[in-house]
Amino acid sequence: MKRIAMTGAAGRVGTLLRPLLRAHFGHVSLIDLQEPTGLGDNETFVRADLTKLDETQAALKDIDGVVHLAGIASGTDMNAILHANVLGTYNLYEAARINKVERVVYASSNHATGFYPRGEIISPLDPMRPDSPYGLSKCWGELVAGLYYDTSGIRSLSIRIGNAGTYPNSERSIAIWISARDLAQLVRIGLTHPLIAATVVYGVSDTDEKWWDNDLARRLGYQPEDRPRDHARIEQGAEGPVALAFQGGGFCEINHDGTIRMRNAEGLAKSLEAAE
Repeated sequence: MKRIAMTGAAGRVGTLLRPLLRAHFGHVSLIDLQEPTGLGDNETFVRADLTKLDETQAALKDIDGVVHLAGIASGTDMNAILHANVLGTYNLYEAARINKVERVVYASSNHATGFYPRGEIISPLDPMRPDSPYGLSKCWGELVAGLYYDTSGIRSLSIRIGNAGTYPNSERSIAIWISARDLAQLVRIGLTHPLIAATVVYGVSDTDEKWWDNDLARRLGYQPEDRPRDHARIEQGAEGPVALAFQGGGFCEINHDGTIRMRNAEGLAKSLEAAE
C-alpha cells in the first residue's frame, strides 16, 4: 500500500489523522474542497467534489487505498446528507471500482446503531438501528461497502467511530471516545490486513464502559493504547431522558416524540412462541 488518499482531509478528524498516517505510507493524496494546512513532504492536495463522479474518478487515479472521511455530520439536514453522505459515498466506491483501488476504510459511526439501549452490549453482527438521518446515511455507506466487495472485490473496513474529539467532554463520550492514535491504528489495519473483506468494527479506545463487543477488532490486531477517562474534561451538562436511554445520546432526540420504546427480538420471539 504505497499511495493512499484521504477524503475530507481538511476536516477535524482528517487533521488529527494526517500526521499519524503519512509516516506509514509513501504518498498521501488529500482530497477535499478546502485545502488543508501544513502539507507534509509526501502529501499533495487534490480539490474534488465527491458528488461529481468525474472529479472523484480523477482524484483516485493511481491510488492503492482510500480513507473515506468526507461527509456531513449533521443529524437533521437531509438534503445535505443525501448530497454528501449518500451520493458522495456511492461515487467514491464507483470511482474506486473504475480505478481498481484495492482498499477503502470507511468512516462509519456509532449512530448506525444508536437506538440500542445503553445497558445492552452489541456487536457488529447485530442489526443496524440508526438514530437519525445521519446514522441512516452511515448504514447506507456500510451497505455500499458490502455491495462493492461482492461485485468488485474492493476490501473495506467500516469503522463505527464513537467520539473522535480531541478529548472526551461528557460521560457519554467517555464511554465511546477514541483517540487519534487508536483510530489511526484501526485505519492502518483496514488498509493492510489480508483478511479484511466487507468488515465492520467499532472505533473506541480502551474504555471501562462496555457498550460494544469489539472482539473482531482485537482479533484483527487492534490494541488500543489510550483510556478515555484519563483524557476527559467534562464540559457538557446532563442529558434528557431519551438521550440517556440510548447509545446514540442526543441524536436519538431528533424528531422523537418522547415515548421511550425498546425493541427486543428475543422477547418478541418468545411471545410469538407462547401465542402459538
